[in-house]
Amino acid sequence: MDRCIYCECKRVYKLSNDHIKCSCCKRKFSLKKIERDFKLIEYFCEDFNALETSKIMGLSYVTVKNRFLLFRKLISLYLEKEYENKKEVIEFDEYLYLEKNKRKEKKNIFDAYNFLTFDYGGKIYNLMMPDLSRYKSSYLEDGLEEVYYKELEQFLKLNRIAKLKSSQNLITRFWNFFENFINSYKGVSRENFFYYLKEAEFKFNFSKSKRIKILKKLYLDSYIFNVV
Repeated sequence: MDRCIYCECKRVYKLSNDHIKCSCCKRKFSLKKIERDFKLIEYFCEDFNALETSKIMGLSYVTVKNRFLLFRKLISLYLEKEYENKKEVIEFDEYLYLEKNKRKEKKNIFDAYNFLTFDYGGKIYNLMMPDLSRYKSSYLEDGLEEVYYKELEQFLKLNRIAKLKSSQNLITRFWNFFENFINSYKGVSRENFFYYLKEAEFKFNFSKSKRIKILKKLYLDSYIFNVV
């Protein structure tokens, strides 16, 4: 790196601990850490998972997993701001996602994730709907599985939110992409599902080279403000 990440000054020099110090603003940063994380960003954007990446780079799985989660959080904030700056929504539709291994039993319907998908100017944006899992305990305690299932099924049909011009559209293309993407993971915790959805959104909207460029910029900005 030939310039300071904080002030863009080119008068930088290496310290004995391999950190870089800027002669202009006097601030220090770890070039080794940034270079490592830049490499992690490249693997992340090229669709390598955390386990594969940890083996290739000789890092612990936990280190890579935590870094990948950080990248997803940075991406999520970026995508929210991207959508805020767009005014025209072309189409939108509602999606109910449930893991394949849960689809055979009706009682698992309350484990489903519900989100709205928008097409705004040729890009996709997703908005999570209220979590259905909060109703699961009362549903099972009452023992009225069939009744509740039919009620929910009817409710979703009558209250579906959608504005589509045709059955073949960018939104259904994203849903197919998302299903393939999320199925590549053995399991995603409920608390982190949103971040994986946003990762899929990010990777659907941008080419690999564009992803890397955007995420490296987000990472450097967060490094400057001591987020990473």
